[in-house]
Amino acid sequence: MLGSTAALADGEVCAPVSKVPLERHLRQLSLDLLGRPPTYEEYQAARAKGEVTVEDVRALMQKEEFYSRVRAYHRALLWSNVSSSVNNNGNSRLSGVGSTTDAYSLRGNSSRQLRGANGQGCDNFIPQDSCNSPRQDPHAEPTTAKTCYDTRGVPLPVSWDYDTTYYRCDRLDQNPTDATITSCELAVSKGRIPAKYLYFCDMRRQSNGTLLPHLCLPDPAKTNAAALSEEVLDTDGSGRVVSFKHPSPTSSTPLTRLDRCSVDLVLRKDGRGFPINGSYVPQNGCIQREGYVARPAPYWSTTGAEVRVCAIEAQTRVSNPWTMESCTTTRFNNDRSCGCGDRMERCEVADATANVHKLRVDSINAEPELIADSVVRRDEPYFNILTTPRSFLNGPLSELYRNPQEGLGVLSISAPTAAEALPVVPFAETATWKEYVRGPEHSGVLTTPSFLYRFPTQRARVNQFYAAFLCKSFAPPDNARQPAAEDACNRENNLAKRCGCNYCHATIEPTGAHWGRYAERGALFLDPSHFPRFDPKCRDCALSGNTTCNNECGQYVMQAYDGDGASSLGMLKTYLYRTADEEQNIDGGPQLLVQRMLQTGELERCTVRRVWQEFLGRPMSAEEKRLYLEPLAEDFARDGHRFKALIERLVMTDAYRRID
Repeated sequence: MLGSTAALADGEVCAPVSKVPLERHLRQLSLDLLGRPPTYEEYQAARAKGEVTVEDVRALMQKEEFYSRVRAYHRALLWSNVSSSVNNNGNSRLSGVGSTTDAYSLRGNSSRQLRGANGQGCDNFIPQDSCNSPRQDPHAEPTTAKTCYDTRGVPLPVSWDYDTTYYRCDRLDQNPTDATITSCELAVSKGRIPAKYLYFCDMRRQSNGTLLPHLCLPDPAKTNAAALSEEVLDTDGSGRVVSFKHPSPTSSTPLTRLDRCSVDLVLRKDGRGFPINGSYVPQNGCIQREGYVARPAPYWSTTGAEVRVCAIEAQTRVSNPWTMESCTTTRFNNDRSCGCGDRMERCEVADATANVHKLRVDSINAEPELIADSVVRRDEPYFNILTTPRSFLNGPLSELYRNPQEGLGVLSISAPTAAEALPVVPFAETATWKEYVRGPEHSGVLTTPSFLYRFPTQRARVNQFYAAFLCKSFAPPDNARQPAAEDACNRENNLAKRCGCNYCHATIEPTGAHWGRYAERGALFLDPSHFPRFDPKCRDCALSGNTTCNNECGQYVMQAYDGDGASSLGMLKTYLYRTADEEQNIDGGPQLLVQRMLQTGELERCTVRRVWQEFLGRPMSAEEKRLYLEPLAEDFARDGHRFKALIERLVMTDAYRRID
């Protein structure tokens, strides 16, 4: 409990001190420490004893409910919720369930580049490896066998449909009804369509899996296709229409021609208009589907059963075999030759089997709470929560950290230590948490993905650290003055020096340097072995005007806006405008910041104030600060910064027991 001086002073201010009765005191303690009222047996025990002792408080803090309160307290303190901070645009999310009628496939925006339209999967009825059996549109397909893969193993379309974004497709067995018209050849022979439109007769799959013939012609109700009235006939003399084109296009005509659909792909062209081998794009107006293949169970599987996957997504390449462009970047979901990788690691699902993104986010959110829980549970110095390399992972995090391709396109996260040092937990085991030790660059909760994503810039990280652990906010002084608009100081790019901004940024910028080795808007550690302070390749790209350097220099200064920037091309962005002292902050990381703050006493005083507000439901008054703040902070430090000891002292004070 507090020393006699504080107690005497407290008595002088509020005498006579009225304290809550025993039963109410126990109820307060139980609600504050355990989140529930006392049980009947607990009331009986307290009445028999006649008081609530320090030993009783310590016993309450050994219960599991107390540690649930500890986790909840730190969840609120750290704002541990990245659900709105991690953007998942769905481009790597698979649809389907992997069954014989619903193969896994990318059906979001990615499917436009892969198959010709959004929301399109592959052909669930044609195996890719034997793509000529069955045939969906034999009347319009090659008379010889279709080619299932190109010469380097990239899957090719096995069937097609006309895209109703451009075409109107009418069933030929209806209006009038004639159930005997089951093929395009029969539709022609029975006079339902002119023979010249045979290539625009489309056998379309129905919901029950059957194929029925449809006549698909440019839709006069669609502004993009209504003007395509001129028919182009095949050069083989058959008299069949092979294209519809605009009779009098101008330079501003958006669509001038639609050709018949087939299983042939179009090659993408480079900047000079030359086709690029192996770089395919779907034909305009056509949905071109590949078939399916069987693959081993994906990483999120709980059964280990084999699944059906569309042939594009089933690929495991690390690069396009034709262009050598990487498949290990977000571009994989637009490249026909890439696929989802080994065990489908580049893709995810959100269905009845698992919601991969949600499970990952929930796991990321929980990690800081578990670090805090472990420090308090072991009665370690409290500020270990800010410095310990120890952490915890469950199934989703174990999979994510051990397989760098997982989360590609959604998350930018470094494995916190070498793969062999990471516990192996199956993805489905979301409630199984295992302890491990992260690399030496890590510093408690301050380098968890939760903190780094929730506060995505160095400035935001500084602001939250000051608010949560120093009880400070950044605001210019009352006498702050903004310089005249024409003052050259307003054009200073270094905010630590810019007039008006430097009131706050003179502190924010050097403090933010402690997170300088962590990328902004992600949780990627910029390891010096891969991200040196200066990269001559990036400088050369910048000087040549290639400011992206083929997407390899995003962390480096690639454009100059002032003299410092011009002399810093090719330098890691975090080193721009840094002094020698600030570069030491980059090397020291958040651990160095915490060590410095521990020398000031501010961490202890802020923790006392926050715990006071948590248990008394209000901030300290000015008088309470005078009476309690320093004694509690000093005792906290003397007790080895043990969090439970601080709570024990606080709840035994007269202030806690007083009736307000």
